[in-house]
Amino acid sequence: MDLGVTLGALRLKNPIMTASGTFGYGLEFTSYGRLEELGAIVVKGLSLQPRKGNPMPRIAETPCGMLNAIGLQNIGVEKFLQEKLPRLPWKETPVVVNLYAQKAEEFADLAAVLGSEPGVGALEVNISCPNVRQGGLQFGQNPDAAVRVVEMVKKNAGQKPVIVKLSPNVADIKVIAGAVESAGADIISLINTIGGMAVDIRTRKPCLANAFGGLSGPAIKPVALKMVYEVCSTVKIPVIGLGGITSARDILEFILVGASAVQIGTATFTRPDKVFTLVNELRELVTQLEIEDWARFRGSLET
Repeated sequence: MDLGVTLGALRLKNPIMTASGTFGYGLEFTSYGRLEELGAIVVKGLSLQPRKGNPMPRIAETPCGMLNAIGLQNIGVEKFLQEKLPRLPWKETPVVVNLYAQKAEEFADLAAVLGSEPGVGALEVNISCPNVRQGGLQFGQNPDAAVRVVEMVKKNAGQKPVIVKLSPNVADIKVIAGAVESAGADIISLINTIGGMAVDIRTRKPCLANAFGGLSGPAIKPVALKMVYEVCSTVKIPVIGLGGITSARDILEFILVGASAVQIGTATFTRPDKVFTLVNELRELVTQLEIEDWARFRGSLET
């Protein structure tokens, strides 16, 4: 069948997207596959000014996953627009820019810069990053703060669809999802990483210089599935599911609980070509299971 999906005004040739922070700016992976074959390219989080990120070490392996505290290192939005975006195949594959800021006004300024860029397909607002000391998560844990950010981004985003990325580190994710939907979000993506920690008993120090980081990988998939299911049962706008996806079966599980598309993240660290191979694997599995229509399959979980 046609694997294409529609997320509001965003049309993807298949439901497979990259996850921000795990795929660089996209160009780093051109030797592993064709970017044109992906549903969408989500670039790493961009801020108004360049960021150096957190001190090393910033990554630690864990059972069935990894911890990271990169700290949103990036080249800044202007340099991205000048040096990276023109080299991406944005006419064939939508490019989604992930936004990071420490103040609501900075989110609005980023949206204003990107809102008129023809090469940008959508904006993903990061209100859920657990590994920076300011910004990000403080918006994602407070419904009122989340609403303010979304409203300000929507005001400056022009016709760009606005995706809001939610954190699992909250008491009730349905409350945050409902709040950002009411504020005008076009799409919701979830989950971001779960706050965690690793320590070294020999050095008696944290494994990360930042002490705390975000846990990702297969270990968090059950949590992600549950939260995606809850949010899809709460909101009417499209939902993008992510968290521990490593196979075509995982992708179908997220769609079964209601997601319209998925993002692939940590799997890229173990297999840089993974997001590309998943396109063919998904097509083969859909054929084997005789799935003929995304609309009939999506959200058809029987409980």
